[in-house]
Amino acid sequence: MTEVEDPKKLEPEPPSDPPPPAPDVVQEKVAIPPPPPTEEKPVPAEAEKESTEGSVGRDAVLARVTTEKRVSLVKAWEESEKSKAENKTQKKLSSIAAWENSKKAALEVELRKTEEKLEKQKAEYVEKMKNKIAFIHKEAEEKKAMVEAKRGEDVLKAEELAAKYRATGTTPKTIVGCF
Repeated sequence: MTEVEDPKKLEPEPPSDPPPPAPDVVQEKVAIPPPPPTEEKPVPAEAEKESTEGSVGRDAVLARVTTEKRVSLVKAWEESEKSKAENKTQKKLSSIAAWENSKKAALEVELRKTEEKLEKQKAEYVEKMKNKIAFIHKEAEEKKAMVEAKRGEDVLKAEELAAKYRATGTTPKTIVGCF
């Protein structure tokens, strides 16, 4: 664990650029003394080991950052593709729903037309049947009238014959009744 922490400590932070001075402000230049010269000492073996461990740690951190970057790019691409697939699915579903609604509406119109046609045919048939009933009633009335007229004629004929028989004093040749 200390090896991983050490490379982080060894990693220099990026220098931040100071903002440019305002033109109104007069800057005082302060002389910064140069750092004391460092003496070149021979690097002990442990120091070399730490520097190589530091570069190895730095390489590991860089590799991890690269991997994380790649993973985040893959994740972003995956989310994008999922979003595209979802949008495409929603578009297709809405077009299917629109198609279904249009087909239903067309069938409902056809059903209404068929119902109207059947209602019209029914009305025509009812009218035709009523006309037949009226015609039959008319024929029945005519037949009843003929029967009544015939009965009237028969009654008149019977009265005339009865008057004739009374006048002549004869009896009819046919005997009616079961006395």
